[in-house]
Amino acid sequence: MTRAVVQGLVLFFLPFVLFGAYLVIRRRNPLLWSHWSTQSLWLTIAGLGFVVLSLIVTGLVDERKTGAYVPTRVENGRVIPGHFE
Repeated sequence: MTRAVVQGLVLFFLPFVLFGAYLVIRRRNPLLWSHWSTQSLWLTIAGLGFVVLSLIVTGLVDERKTGAYVPTRVENGRVIPGHFE
């Protein structure tokens, strides 16, 4: 679950990081709000678009688990990890 949250946050903030790099390359101060104020709406939409697109792609290409899930259990002092049957 943590990986999914971190991956979503990275994809959301990717347009902001790229725009900050663009400002640095153009020799503008990326810490001034005047450079960000006109672009913040579009950067937010792009970030949300990346997250939604990643969820759609993951849903389309991720391996499907079929069958019944057998939870983790202890047999004879050994931990048997959960698996699908």
